[in-house]
Amino acid sequence: MFSSVISAVCLALWISSAVNSAEDEHMTRALQLMSETPLIDGHNDLPWQLRKQFNNELNKVDLNKLETTHTNIPKIKKGRLGAQFWSAYVPCETQYKDAVRQTLEQIDVVHRLCQKYPETFKFATSSEEIMEAFNMNRTASLIGVEGGHSLDSSLGSLRTMYQLGVRYLTVTHSCNTPWADNWLVDTGSEPSEHNGLSPFGKQLIVEMNRLGMLIDLAHVTVAVMNQVLDMSKAPVIFSHSSAYSICPHKRNVPDDVLRRVNETRGIVMVNFYNDYVTCSKTAKLSDVADHFDHIKKVGGAGIVGFGGDYDGVTRLPEGLEDVSKVPNVVAELLRRGWTDEEVKAALGNNLLRVLTETEKVRDGLADQSPDDVPIPYDEVKNPCRTSYGYPVSTGAVHSVSTLALLLTLALITLTRL
Repeated sequence: MFSSVISAVCLALWISSAVNSAEDEHMTRALQLMSETPLIDGHNDLPWQLRKQFNNELNKVDLNKLETTHTNIPKIKKGRLGAQFWSAYVPCETQYKDAVRQTLEQIDVVHRLCQKYPETFKFATSSEEIMEAFNMNRTASLIGVEGGHSLDSSLGSLRTMYQLGVRYLTVTHSCNTPWADNWLVDTGSEPSEHNGLSPFGKQLIVEMNRLGMLIDLAHVTVAVMNQVLDMSKAPVIFSHSSAYSICPHKRNVPDDVLRRVNETRGIVMVNFYNDYVTCSKTAKLSDVADHFDHIKKVGGAGIVGFGGDYDGVTRLPEGLEDVSKVPNVVAELLRRGWTDEEVKAALGNNLLRVLTETEKVRDGLADQSPDDVPIPYDEVKNPCRTSYGYPVSTGAVHSVSTLALLLTLALITLTRL
């Protein structure tokens, strides 16, 4: 009896040791692959946390010690973060008010982070610069503007932000713009205003191709997804979205769109937010890996990427609580039988390809002039917007003429008294 118990205990210890050994082997391999290919994450909201917690006063922040965010320098190092698209996000409440100013301030924060911590971050705007930073053991830092409302419906604002280093625009956030519908329209909680994109919205997509700016379709309706896929000459990205078939949340990407992303050589970067992973408040690491598996199954390993949404969400899966835990996903994919080539594609090679092809489209359109046809004033008219530059309408001319006539009559009357 006693010897049987001893044997059972030994067997359990052997099994446990074998399992731990296999897990260690997968993690060792994961870290090796991450040393060869940069992990490029599509979306991190640390800049917004710096706004919320410190009002962008970076002199009051030490990213080496900050513990109130998912992201700090020790976590970045442990997580082997090769490149990050930092989100220049401002809320929809800023639309028609001070969205452009606030967005410029978020762009400024990213630049200042790179200046304050040059041993950790290196600002990047191209596929080549990402690899330069990676080879220097720095985290390449790129900027994505999250929400078309940040442009105030201005192609000039788009071009200015590109000149400041912005390399993707999320077409909408969680509000319609004067030219595009957001994902909430598909939930039925908001009405469609444009049946996808307005004519100006389509102008903007063409101009983004000309500039070489990535088009991010996270947060848009399925109609917008398909319209952009129809017309964009460059591959698109979903910077932080998961698979709708695994979790039927309208922020996720349906299978027919996944197949189109494959056909157009784009990328879907998996979001870690529990609500998009399991459609519930709780999730596990394995649930996130299920999204990677599904996207690979439907669209191929060539369209998968990482888009954790750290510091932009309130609930994260067990085993992925902060940026330092991302290698756990890589090890899990290896455990599930992903090849080294497939893992490297998801880590960064897919995004590098998309960015490189977008740059080639830009270079091929170099002889085209910037689009300077503004959005029709009637589509953006509001109390906070002036109409300088727009032709004065017939109605406005009539009103001014009427006022002048009344003043003239009043003066004539006064002179007669």
